[in-house]
Amino acid sequence: MTVVTREITLQTRGNVDIIDFTDKVAELLRESHLNDGIVTVFVPGSTGAITTVEYEPGLLEDLSNALERMMPQGIEYKHNLRWGDANGHSHVRASLLGPSVTIPFSNRKLLTGTWQQIVFIDLDVRPRSRRIIVQIMGE
Repeated sequence: MTVVTREITLQTRGNVDIIDFTDKVAELLRESHLNDGIVTVFVPGSTGAITTVEYEPGLLEDLSNALERMMPQGIEYKHNLRWGDANGHSHVRASLLGPSVTIPFSNRKLLTGTWQQIVFIDLDVRPRSRRIIVQIMGE
């Protein structure tokens, strides 16, 4: 078993900025020269999330709207009272969506579905530079 760890940097706009970076993960996989195994994609930080979606405008809007309905910005969060940074909803959203996904690969290709893309969701309230860890394990 070989483990290859790489990083991807994404520039985000904040406020549920959803970025498809499937091609970047696939490129790192090809460069690893591993044929079969798993890829784990992870965001360090507590206001970002990694998941898979069908990356099309309607669904992106639906996801953003669903997050607002379930965890709205305009209500009281104890985190905001403690830190005054108005991103309590960002932390709650990220906690529920999660910081990582693991995807199997075979013949140097991700085994994702036809309409399944790997996305980073910036849930914080401001633009930032985000570091994504990609760990490829296999043979």
